[in-house]
Amino acid sequence: MSEIKRKGLPLTEAKKAIVLIHGRGATADSILSLSSHLNLTDYAILAPQANGNSWYPFGFMASDNGNKVSLEQSLKMLEETRSEILKAGIPNERIYLLGFSQGACLSLEFAAQNARKFGGVVAFTGGLIGEKLDAEKYTGDFSGTPIFIGSSSRDFHVPAKRINESAELLRKMGAEVTVKLYEDSDHTIRTDEIDWINHRMFI
Repeated sequence: MSEIKRKGLPLTEAKKAIVLIHGRGATADSILSLSSHLNLTDYAILAPQANGNSWYPFGFMASDNGNKVSLEQSLKMLEETRSEILKAGIPNERIYLLGFSQGACLSLEFAAQNARKFGGVVAFTGGLIGEKLDAEKYTGDFSGTPIFIGSSSRDFHVPAKRINESAELLRKMGAEVTVKLYEDSDHTIRTDEIDWINHRMFI
């Protein structure tokens, strides 16, 4: 099991859990600091640490072969984290995923490859991973899982086109997807996005 940083309630005491997934070049500690801005008072908060601070080496729309080995290892790490939560008695419908940038892409990819009822998925600037979107790669039914994707409409790393295509695929898999594209060009997490998920997901 890879390193996981923790905050909030112990898994044995919490009724809900959230997995926070950091971006490229960042750390578990850095994404954990975001939790103080979220309504997570009764959650167990887990933040896995990527090897070398990166979940996969190339861009999320680069050659599938280039990212394959690292991406598989990263998805396995998330599965191990989810399994630990499930073993503690917290059901999948009370497990949340939240990521920023590379972590947002990974959170969406993991959810889509393991589609079922989650508490919710938050992707701050991200889309499904792959050179091209391949619907046949994903199976399962989100059963109304709320998914939020927020980003700049002209983000340098994550094209709005891929965000919208990802959202449509996730909707076809039964998710309730909200996309908010902002007019600024900042690669960041906005106060408006925090407010949205606090009032509609973490309640």
